[in-house]
Amino acid sequence: MYDQHRSTDGNSLQRDPSYSSGAMLAKPAERGGNNRIRQLLKHFGLRTSLIRLKVIDALLSAGEDDRRLGVRGVHSHLLELGIPLSFLSVREVLKRLCSEGVVVLNADKSYSLHADAAAILESQDATPQAADLGN
Repeated sequence: MYDQHRSTDGNSLQRDPSYSSGAMLAKPAERGGNNRIRQLLKHFGLRTSLIRLKVIDALLSAGEDDRRLGVRGVHSHLLELGIPLSFLSVREVLKRLCSEGVVVLNADKSYSLHADAAAILESQDATPQAADLGN
């Protein structure tokens, strides 16, 4: 029988006890950040998905720390947070966000938020009530 908590090499994987639906619902501060990203995606005509939210959030947190992340960096960041997404999924989401103008691929193969997207987030921060009215 298939055991989703068992790796393919036969060794059992360690589960992070903080990664559960209850733990994710218990973070109201993260929810507010998600609303900003939801509005950003809506502005660019993109549907909201968990992977898009997490990838953009990873880029935002890296930007706050003056770090630049490539595909591997974003993927590693998400794995550290206990978000089990495949490398290919992260790469495809970054490609799509680039093609839609939300994210930019820099010369050093790192990704960052496009200047227009950053301006939209800044305007949301300046007028948080306007972002809430869009819901």
